[in-house]
Amino acid sequence: MTIQKTNTAKQRWLDEVYGPAVKRHPERKPRFSTISDDEIEALYTADDIADLDQDRDLGLPGEFPYTRGVQPSMYRGRLWTMR
Repeated sequence: MTIQKTNTAKQRWLDEVYGPAVKRHPERKPRFSTISDDEIEALYTADDIADLDQDRDLGLPGEFPYTRGVQPSMYRGRLWTMR
């Protein structure tokens, strides 16, 4: 899907699906954000990660930057625990 098609699809979704749903049931807060105060959008598409370098930004399981877990086996052998 090209960027133009994705932008059009996102705008259609915002206008035809998301907008009417929010009119019926307004969101709890005017702005959603992470603990670092980065705004969380209602929808993310491939356009939002067009400049993503998977090796640099995501890495692989068990390797820095650990965005895919600290266990190489993705917790298939050991359960995830909160410490």
